[in-house]
Amino acid sequence: MSKSVLYLLLFISVLFSSCIPTQDLIYLQKKNNSDAETIIAAVESKPYRLQTNDVLSITIKAIDPKLVAIFSPSSEGAAAGKSESGLYFDGFTVDDHGNIRIPVLGELNVIGYTLDEIRVRVEKQLLAEYFNKEANIFVTVKLAGFRYVINGEIGNTGTKTLFQEQVTIMEAIANAGDITITGDRKAVTIMRKTPTGVQMHDLDLTDINVMQSPYFYLQPNDYIYIKPLKQKTWGTGKTGIESLGTIITLLSLATTTFLLLKN
Repeated sequence: MSKSVLYLLLFISVLFSSCIPTQDLIYLQKKNNSDAETIIAAVESKPYRLQTNDVLSITIKAIDPKLVAIFSPSSEGAAAGKSESGLYFDGFTVDDHGNIRIPVLGELNVIGYTLDEIRVRVEKQLLAEYFNKEANIFVTVKLAGFRYVINGEIGNTGTKTLFQEQVTIMEAIANAGDITITGDRKAVTIMRKTPTGVQMHDLDLTDINVMQSPYFYLQPNDYIYIKPLKQKTWGTGKTGIESLGTIITLLSLATTTFLLLKN
């Protein structure tokens, strides 16, 4: 085999190995010859249990609003329209001991409880100590926004807040500007804090079966990290055109250097 043919084969192999395949960029592909009509079974997400530094929005209503006004942290918080800043200042923050402080009711330990369990506890205490059933007490307990942190090869890194009950990993990524072309969609890391410690799990977002993973639905305070593809560290280019330009530049530099040294 001549040297020219060898160099040509080497050039082609480098060109193709440095490009990012389309299969690495497409989300939720049907792999392993799966049936196109396959229906992905819905994954039942576990109810979130509160942790320290969570912020709660607790609303108490009754037939006569004046009866429950004393249980609100301030009237300004209601006027803020439940904005993110309003909830931060007028919400109920879980302290390091796992407690929140509600006007009149005092401290209430909420660490490890679900939102529905807290709602029932507040309703029972109100009915037992302050109201009768005829007052028609109605209590709503929600998180002050669904917060998560995303970092790595993503359009917009940082702490994000969504005002909805459930958030999937796909929604979280879309809200952060999507994964860059050099981001590894096959190994998106989820870090989740639990009572027993921090759990880490990698998701392959190019496989439609990821929808069956218990990590497909995020939990508040999850940390998402998108690793870079090896093509980014090589620096040869993300597409064939970019790789070709890089290789031509290197060849030109090598030729120029050789000619200068020869002369």
